[in-house]
Amino acid sequence: MEPEKALELVKHGSTLLLLDVPQYTLIGIDTQVFSVGPAFKGIKMIPPGVHFIFYSSSNRDGKEFSPIIGFFIETSPSKVVVRKWNPEEERLIKVPEEEEERYAQAVKCLEFDRQLGPYLLDEYGDWKRLSNFITKDVIERIEPIGGEITVASESMIYGDLPKTPMEQALAEQLKGSKFSSEVTSSEKKGCYYTPIPRVIKQKGICGAELTSLNLDKTHILEAILKKEYDNVEDRLLGELQFAFIAFLMGQSLEGFLQWKSLVSLLLQCVEAPFRTRSQLFTKFIKCVYYQLKYGFQRDHTGSTGIGKEPSILLDDSWFSADSFLHHLCKDFFSLVGQASVIDGDLLTWTRKLKELLEETLGWEFQQKSAVDGLYFEEGDEYAPVVEMLEDTN
Repeated sequence: MEPEKALELVKHGSTLLLLDVPQYTLIGIDTQVFSVGPAFKGIKMIPPGVHFIFYSSSNRDGKEFSPIIGFFIETSPSKVVVRKWNPEEERLIKVPEEEEERYAQAVKCLEFDRQLGPYLLDEYGDWKRLSNFITKDVIERIEPIGGEITVASESMIYGDLPKTPMEQALAEQLKGSKFSSEVTSSEKKGCYYTPIPRVIKQKGICGAELTSLNLDKTHILEAILKKEYDNVEDRLLGELQFAFIAFLMGQSLEGFLQWKSLVSLLLQCVEAPFRTRSQLFTKFIKCVYYQLKYGFQRDHTGSTGIGKEPSILLDDSWFSADSFLHHLCKDFFSLVGQASVIDGDLLTWTRKLKELLEETLGWEFQQKSAVDGLYFEEGDEYAPVVEMLEDTN
């Protein structure tokens, strides 16, 4: 990079100043991870916007690591975010406002420039695709008191889990960690995720109607969108991305469970994808596509830098045809393949997700017919769903 361009990015990008962090600590921002050296004091040239900061302290020889602690921030051009290491609590804390202002001025005068690692802009595209629906409002609505997300504060969760292989692995990792802390209900520091009901229980309707409502989750989706998100679809997608990042980068069990609940809810909708919420489902499938694509790539390349921990995203249960995701995707792909009317963008992104799972995991999805909309030719044209509905009236 040319010196003039680098200086412009330093001055107009955001800076994360991290003081007194012990050597060997792993510090992450978005999709990037740094191992703290003796001179490391933070990260510069950060693009303005939403970011996820996460870290894991180590013992003196750098061979054992504590559970990750993470938090979201929103930065603006030239903003300086300051955190200082608290050795007693082994975590980053905020500094007093006056002290933060002094450090911010020092950063702007380039006094720390040589001790700041650059944000890797080549990886920014991946982060934007993972977080494009996360806003300041989404963060403030969901984040825990104090903002810190960590599996060490989630010990009350794993006792009541439905024990899939992945959930068992996550729970055992927490229970087996010497850094795990027992947290009482009064000290709960979990995120404020939207509660997602698994089944509908409603008085005054017959058994057949109740079964129908539970087979098609459209009714639950519409109720949640109205009650929890003020009918703003992007807020639901923001929570989906928040939970996935908390899970993947922050290794949060609670984040995984919320991501699973939201994915399960949407993939079990029968009417909404084709009649009332086609745009939502196009964006949803696109989100899940980029989440899984990044997760698979990260697992194979080890790009997190946290090599001491087993892979959480891609354990053996993900490859199994018995996994929840395989069952849900198989049913949804079949639904899309049989639809007489479907939005072209939804069909395109569903096909891309199907191909990703087939090529990456080797999953097979049995087709109902030799003529399947999921395998349309690139030159085919698909009218927007609104126009197609008008033509049938």
